[in-house]
Amino acid sequence: MKADTHPDYHMIKVQMTDGTVFETRSTWGSEGDTLQLDIDPKVHPAWTGGTRLVEKGGQVARFNKRFGGLSLGKK
Repeated sequence: MKADTHPDYHMIKVQMTDGTVFETRSTWGSEGDTLQLDIDPKVHPAWTGGTRLVEKGGQVARFNKRFGGLSLGKK
Protein backbone atom coordinates (compact mmCIF):
# COMPACT_ATOMS: atom_id res chain seq x y z
CA MET A 1 0.00 0.00 0.00
CA LYS A 2 1.25 3.50 -0.77
CA ALA A 3 2.31 5.70 2.13
CA ASP A 4 0.47 8.96 2.92
CA THR A 5 -2.63 8.19 0.82
CA HIS A 6 -5.14 8.42 3.65
CA PRO A 7 -6.31 11.76 5.12
CA ASP A 8 -5.62 12.65 8.74
CA TYR A 9 -8.38 11.19 10.94
CA HIS A 10 -8.67 13.06 14.25
CA MET A 11 -11.06 14.19 17.01
CA ILE A 12 -13.22 17.31 16.45
CA LYS A 13 -16.17 18.86 18.26
CA VAL A 14 -19.55 19.33 16.55
CA GLN A 15 -21.84 22.08 17.86
CA MET A 16 -25.53 21.59 17.13
CA THR A 17 -27.91 24.51 16.49
CA ASP A 18 -29.22 24.35 20.08
CA GLY A 19 -25.68 24.72 21.47
CA THR A 20 -25.05 21.12 22.48
CA VAL A 21 -21.58 19.83 21.63
CA PHE A 22 -20.32 16.30 21.01
CA GLU A 23 -16.98 14.88 19.95
CA THR A 24 -16.43 12.63 16.97
CA ARG A 25 -13.65 11.52 14.67
CA SER A 26 -13.43 13.22 11.28
CA THR A 27 -11.16 14.27 8.44
CA TRP A 28 -12.65 17.81 8.58
CA GLY A 29 -10.44 20.61 9.95
CA SER A 30 -7.68 19.78 12.38
CA GLU A 31 -7.45 18.23 15.84
CA GLY A 32 -9.67 20.07 18.34
CA ASP A 33 -11.55 22.28 15.82
CA THR A 34 -15.28 22.93 16.34
CA LEU A 35 -17.71 22.41 13.46
CA GLN A 36 -20.80 24.61 13.94
CA LEU A 37 -23.87 23.29 12.19
CA ASP A 38 -26.49 25.60 10.62
CA ILE A 39 -28.96 22.76 10.07
CA ASP A 40 -29.10 19.53 12.05
CA PRO A 41 -31.53 16.65 12.64
CA LYS A 42 -33.11 18.46 15.62
CA VAL A 43 -34.43 21.36 13.52
CA HIS A 44 -34.52 20.29 9.85
CA PRO A 45 -38.02 19.46 8.52
CA ALA A 46 -36.74 16.32 6.80
CA TRP A 47 -36.14 14.78 10.24
CA THR A 48 -38.77 16.58 12.33
CA GLY A 49 -41.68 16.10 9.90
CA GLY A 50 -42.58 19.80 9.99
CA THR A 51 -43.76 22.16 7.24
CA ARG A 52 -45.86 19.63 5.41
CA LEU A 53 -47.89 20.96 2.55
CA VAL A 54 -51.57 20.93 3.41
CA GLU A 55 -53.61 20.85 0.25
CA LYS A 56 -57.28 20.48 -0.39
CA GLY A 57 -58.06 17.57 -2.65
CA GLY A 58 -55.65 15.05 -4.07
CA GLN A 59 -53.43 14.78 -7.07
CA VAL A 60 -56.35 14.84 -9.53
CA ALA A 61 -57.69 18.07 -8.00
CA ARG A 62 -54.22 19.62 -8.18
CA PHE A 63 -53.88 18.54 -11.83
CA ASN A 64 -57.29 19.96 -12.73
CA LYS A 65 -56.44 23.22 -10.99
CA ARG A 66 -53.26 23.58 -13.07
CA PHE A 67 -54.49 22.26 -16.41
CA GLY A 68 -58.30 22.44 -16.21
CA GLY A 69 -58.52 25.24 -18.78
CA LEU A 70 -56.76 23.27 -21.50
CA SER A 71 -58.76 21.31 -23.99
CA LEU A 72 -57.29 18.66 -26.25
CA GLY A 73 -60.38 18.10 -28.41
CA LYS A 74 -61.53 19.93 -31.54
CA LYS A 75 -63.57 23.10 -31.15
